[in-house]
Amino acid sequence: MQVTVLTLYPEMFPGFLGYSLAGKALQEGLWSLNSVNIRDFATDSYGTVDDLPFGGGAGMVMKPDVLDRALKASYKTGPLLYMTPKGKPLSQKRVIELAQEPSLTILCGRFEGVDERILESWPFEEISIGDYVLSGGEPAALTLLDAVLRYVPNVLGNQNSLVEESFSNGLLEYPQYTRPQVWEGKSVPEVLVSGHHKNIENWRLNQSETLTKERRPDIWQKYLASQPKKG
Repeated sequence: MQVTVLTLYPEMFPGFLGYSLAGKALQEGLWSLNSVNIRDFATDSYGTVDDLPFGGGAGMVMKPDVLDRALKASYKTGPLLYMTPKGKPLSQKRVIELAQEPSLTILCGRFEGVDERILESWPFEEISIGDYVLSGGEPAALTLLDAVLRYVPNVLGNQNSLVEESFSNGLLEYPQYTRPQVWEGKSVPEVLVSGHHKNIENWRLNQSETLTKERRPDIWQKYLASQPKKG
């Protein structure tokens, strides 16, 4: 996968993606990264990339002409993503879809965001990673890439781990345990050391359903709606 990121802070990339499995995959060429400095496409000696918003208000807005030049020089094909709290919430389903793409281009906003006309002029998909505001789109872009890269073939050492994690079956993941079997007086649930695979499978499903129902009723309702009707 080829990843292009348009940002005012290219030094923020690859960030934590340069470590662990994603970092190893980057070194091995399983994915590549091109960090484009938007400021390089300013036309004045000050490198101006923003201006005051029409209509007044606090903050500054990123200029459409500068962004347009940066996009024309950097974007070729594939999904064009803009990280914004106003975007559609990122889902595991969309993460898996994006992982199938040969290339991704991500625009990271700053200040009060970007001039709306740039979003109207280019085929942007606006994506949010949550109902909160960050200082810029860079942390959101890194989060999105961390989720997506896990599904790029051969990035993870054990691809089977993707099958049983949270959201893979529409539920939160069940609790996990490892050695020692007894720690601080707390024992691992007996079913997990029973060797009875069907009972373990049923226990894990029950735990996932209980956790999802208690912690994420919104996801629980979607899960119920996706189940086959009985009778």
